[in-house]
Amino acid sequence: MRRIFVVGCPRSGTTLVQAMIARHPDVFSLRETCFLRAVLGDLELRWGDLGAHGDRQWYHRAGMARSSGRRLLRQMEQRYSARPPRKPAPRSWPACVRRYVKLLDAVASREGRSHWVEKTPDHLLYLDEIAAHVPNAMFVHVLRDGLDVVASVADADMHYHQQTAGFRGGIVQWSKRWNRAMELHVARLGRPNNHALCLEDLIADPDGEWRRLRDFLDLDRNSDLLSRPGWVIADMESEPWKNAAFSGSTCSPHSKVTALFGTQSLAWLQEHLTDYEAIHAAVREQHLTNPAKRERRGEPAGRRSAAVRKTDGQSRPAERRVTPL
Repeated sequence: MRRIFVVGCPRSGTTLVQAMIARHPDVFSLRETCFLRAVLGDLELRWGDLGAHGDRQWYHRAGMARSSGRRLLRQMEQRYSARPPRKPAPRSWPACVRRYVKLLDAVASREGRSHWVEKTPDHLLYLDEIAAHVPNAMFVHVLRDGLDVVASVADADMHYHQQTAGFRGGIVQWSKRWNRAMELHVARLGRPNNHALCLEDLIADPDGEWRRLRDFLDLDRNSDLLSRPGWVIADMESEPWKNAAFSGSTCSPHSKVTALFGTQSLAWLQEHLTDYEAIHAAVREQHLTNPAKRERRGEPAGRRSAAVRKTDGQSRPAERRVTPL
């Protein structure tokens, strides 16, 4: 079974990529689960939000799952399992993750699918835990220019603030979150089982980007894509901000940057956002060298892009910001 996780900063195009993958007849998909976030918590702390504190008690830090995650697991089993297990959800979070994977494996197999894809953007913050406890997990990283992401978040907050609190925080917080997302994406460039995809490239060359993604996921290249995803991947009524991406067909998104940001705000954002052009160039270089595919054949990976440098033992993108957030 191929287990695929689509991750990225919210409003980067993750729903579109999930829907595109779900159009392949070998793939099972489902709605955003937020499972790792529910089981492990510490979302704001992992994003690096100002004033964030760990929200787990000592028993969570000792390896116990949050009660909200255990409840979510049981709800998913009641919804998706042909025979929901009678046993309560495990108290250990690694055991909860294993049971979560077993559930999705069983549903995909029951539907005659060889792959399943789960899309929760915030799971970008839990990659280490997923990689450690989900065998052969494959990660699709979706990137988008920071100005467009922050503008899209602000627009969604204005229009849908009564339906969700997920887009609140303002441009300072979301600029920091986008920068954090870029650090995590860049740190995994070139690693096996990780594939980076820029939304701008997907819009400009959907066929070429799809071929790269399809080959990375080992999907049958002879199968025709469905006209729409074969599964319900989101709720149009409760998540209307995803409507344009439901079909899995690409179209040029309308930029909201100039409509939402004045001269002063735009200048601040351009100063404080990480240099996306350098990251975009690094992703394109990885596509050319295709190290993940070569490593699967037992060949050494290519050199790391100049857009990625080592700082304090971590990989970080080259930055253009002058003052820290």
